[in-house]
Amino acid sequence: MSYEVTATRRRPKNFLEMTGQEFVITTLQKSIEANRIAHAYLFSGPRGVGKTSTARILAKCLNCEKGPTVTPCGVCPSCVSIAAGSSIDVIEIDGASNTSVNDVRVIRDEVLFAPSSARYKIYIIDEVHMLSNSAFNALLKTIEEPPPYAIFIFATTELHKVPATIRSRCQQFPFRLLHLDEITANLEAAAQELKVNADRDALFWIAKEATGSMRDAYTLFDQVAAFSEGHITLKKIQEKLGLIGEDQISELLALVIGGGHQKVLELIDLILMKGVSVSQLVHDLTDFLRALLLYRSGIRRESLLGFSEERLNREEFTKLTQSQVEIALETMLTLGQRLRENVNLRAEFELTIVRLCNLPYYLGTEELFQKLTQFKEELAQLAVKKN
Repeated sequence: MSYEVTATRRRPKNFLEMTGQEFVITTLQKSIEANRIAHAYLFSGPRGVGKTSTARILAKCLNCEKGPTVTPCGVCPSCVSIAAGSSIDVIEIDGASNTSVNDVRVIRDEVLFAPSSARYKIYIIDEVHMLSNSAFNALLKTIEEPPPYAIFIFATTELHKVPATIRSRCQQFPFRLLHLDEITANLEAAAQELKVNADRDALFWIAKEATGSMRDAYTLFDQVAAFSEGHITLKKIQEKLGLIGEDQISELLALVIGGGHQKVLELIDLILMKGVSVSQLVHDLTDFLRALLLYRSGIRRESLLGFSEERLNREEFTKLTQSQVEIALETMLTLGQRLRENVNLRAEFELTIVRLCNLPYYLGTEELFQKLTQFKEELAQLAVKKN
């Protein structure tokens, strides 16, 4: 049997297997149970969060031999053919490669013919925002007054590019990014299926890198599993992918706060010699400063911080004021923008870090005002003593 990537193998087959889209799933289930089936749906949201999977599940719910039902059997010819992508009554179209008005005219002509064997004739158009204006206009009348057996399901990552005339004719369902905990739990299940040992901190790192996309997480998981020799650890990931660990990021910032220019530059050289890119180092340090800012604001949830509390609670970091952390984060964000136009990334990064070594002496507006007020009062007291 040929190898199947995790994203395909673990694609949800029914609503119960869907993760992180409770509002969408609940609403669709209620509408099916009440037999209030819309003629057009618009699924919008980031990549890899389940839009196309939900469209296929909805198609199975509507065309299952036991349906319409919220729990399709998965074994009838209709369910099997939809899952395999071979159903002649559930047509999946890539909007990116079928953008012209002629492509839409073909759909408009085909929709006049009733489904051959299923209950509904369902068109799933992915990346629908890629259609041309003429194509959208040709589609308007069809989705406004389709035959009773026709259903359109549109999916897009860029809702703002879909004309308002199309959106107003569809039931709209916004899909959200998945939480770190949800992605991590799915990765743990995937590791168990493959009988691969995986440390939780390694899976947590993969989940964090996926930035809310389950598909991206599975893709990165497959890559990591390929070189981990049956045991996925964070150390192996850092070594193979040329990444910097939490310990070194924490140590680097501690040295910056201590003002040790020489030690800071030597540590930067050591990190870069391991194959870590300057851009990656800036990205990781920015993430750490963001986590430190949240931690200083009272946030303790690790899935939101992205770093362990132990790393953020070092004695050196407690010496920084809130405004100093804000200044450091703003400096790194500005550096990230400048690096895109700079020819010598390392020099730019080292210059910024050396300047940040003066961070403990930076004062925010409120702190500066307090210092000036205190200084003014001391001068007034000295003047009184002299008189």
